[in-house]
Parts: sequence; structure tokens; C-alpha cells
Amino acid sequence: MMMKSRSGGGANCKVERKTAEKYRRMHMKSLCDKLSSIIPKEHRTIAKDVLTQEDNFDQATSYIKTLRERIERLKQRKLLQTSRVRNDMTMRFPSPIVEVRHQDLNLEILLISDLNKRFMFREVVNVIEEEGAEVVNASFSIVGDKIYHTIHSQAVSSRIGLEASRVYKRLKDLIN
Repeated sequence: MMMKSRSGGGANCKVERKTAEKYRRMHMKSLCDKLSSIIPKEHRTIAKDVLTQEDNFDQATSYIKTLRERIERLKQRKLLQTSRVRNDMTMRFPSPIVEVRHQDLNLEILLISDLNKRFMFREVVNVIEEEGAEVVNASFSIVGDKIYHTIHSQAVSSRIGLEASRVYKRLKDLIN
């Protein structure tokens, strides 16, 4: 009975693992270099040529946190400006205001009315449902002497769809 030697096959496998590991390390180094290149000079605390990999990760993490904070500040500023525009709009235009936005099978409805000019919210929902949509989400808020209603709806059937102009006309008739 003849026994096969395993040492020949094992050496080949070992070389393949070393080669795979070498390529993996090269790929990781390339990714780390790319990460380092994305961080702006103004954000660096250590010179780029002296950075260790750990320093590189720390600076990238810090930069990402800075970007997140900036995004939050910009979102807050946008929200503030949007609410100012909305308040300016309601002060300049007589109440009630009806806006209907249509995109694909979705319908977004914004109703702005005075506190003293109320309407039955149930009737608004009935109009939306009669026109072939179902209310997915509805909310309201009171700012000063105005009530803001936001209604998100979706077409019940994709074949039938929604006719935004018809919904707008019916809501305008209902509220006025």
C-alpha cells in the first residue's frame, strides 16, 4: 500500500493563503489611503505623512461627527426658514389655503385655516377617500391663529390613480 505525501499540497495551500493575505492587506492600505485623502486639510490635527492607521480612523470619525452636526444645523435652519415662509405666506394670503401635491400614487394635502374658520376634518377625509385614495398619515398643528393640517394619502388602485386637480377643487369647495 502506497501512502501519499501531504506536504506538497500543504505548501501550495500555504503560499496561496500568504498571497491572499498580502492582497487583502494591500487592499486595506489602499482603502485607508483613500479615507485619508477625503479628510480636508483644515480638519487634520496631525500631518498626513505622520498619521498612523489609528490616527487616520480617529480623524475620519471626528470629521464624520462634524459633518453630522453640520447637517443637523442646516436641517434646523431650513426648518426655521420654511416655518418663516409659511408664516409670511399665511399673513399675506387670506385663509383658508389648500395645497395639493401629487407624485406617482401619493397625494400630500396641506390645509391652512384660521382658528375661527373651522371645518369638519372627517369631511376632508371623505373627499380623499371618494376620489380613490386612502389616508396614510394625518397631522395638525396650531401656530398663532392658524391651524395647519397635513394629510398624506395613497391611491387605492394603481390602475385608477388619482386626479389631484379634482381633489383640490372639491376640497376648496368644501372649505370655502
